[in-house]
Amino acid sequence: MTLQRLSAFSDGSLGGNPAGVVIADQLPSRQQMQSIAADVGYSETVFAAREADRIWTVRYFSPESEVPFCGHATIALGAALAERFGAGTHTLNLSEASITVEGSGDDGLMSAALQSPPTWNKPVDKPVRTEVLALFGFAAHDLDERYPVARIHAGADHLLLPLKDRATLAAMTYDLDAGRTFMNTHQFVTVMLVWAQDDRLFHVRNAFASGGVLEDPATGAAAAAFAGYLRDNGLLAAGDVDVVQGEDMGSRSRLKAQFSQEPGSSVRVSGTVRPIT
Repeated sequence: MTLQRLSAFSDGSLGGNPAGVVIADQLPSRQQMQSIAADVGYSETVFAAREADRIWTVRYFSPESEVPFCGHATIALGAALAERFGAGTHTLNLSEASITVEGSGDDGLMSAALQSPPTWNKPVDKPVRTEVLALFGFAAHDLDERYPVARIHAGADHLLLPLKDRATLAAMTYDLDAGRTFMNTHQFVTVMLVWAQDDRLFHVRNAFASGGVLEDPATGAAAAAFAGYLRDNGLLAAGDVDVVQGEDMGSRSRLKAQFSQEPGSSVRVSGTVRPIT
């Protein structure tokens, strides 16, 4: 069993979100996986064990908990599988869904694309909206009312908080312990704060206190859920959206989400991967 360290959704040869990747004949015990993830210290470490040719059992762990689905670690895993077994598509059997990831490599810069679990979204109750605004020190007038606050899902639940200007997004701050309590109480993996530069280009920050991490520099699962939200609420026709994340924490990341018009259908999320030396 070996551990690789890769940065997924990089902006070329810079930035991205670090992930640990472990490919093994058998998955370690849950306690071992949790311990390894805590030692690695990245927002997620992914563990994969072969079931059959190009079919894998996969689990994800943050430093503090197991996560049902993690996009950037899946992209890192796709690149690692391509590096070891050649370009192609692999089936990943997760704890609550089955997805695919396709990986390739070119001149040292790898890339991968995942097909997310099905997507859904629903409005949040007014008390939850009030609570999350207080957590970040925002007021109702800071919200972009074109995009309703919602619980969004593509393998994991996220709270979408759309903001109406870039400066408010850049100023994001919150108390980690209070954020952990809020996210765990309401079962949100992250809070996704979003500013729309235009209809198909979004700048985001993902608070990840539920995993013991203040902020995540690239969140593929949330990007998939957000694309599904845009489609399923009639806010955007089929096509793609570009997401810039991590810029305000000095680790600029680029994610692309592509989707059909079918409500609730899987979203394809892709990006480049660089090794961490």
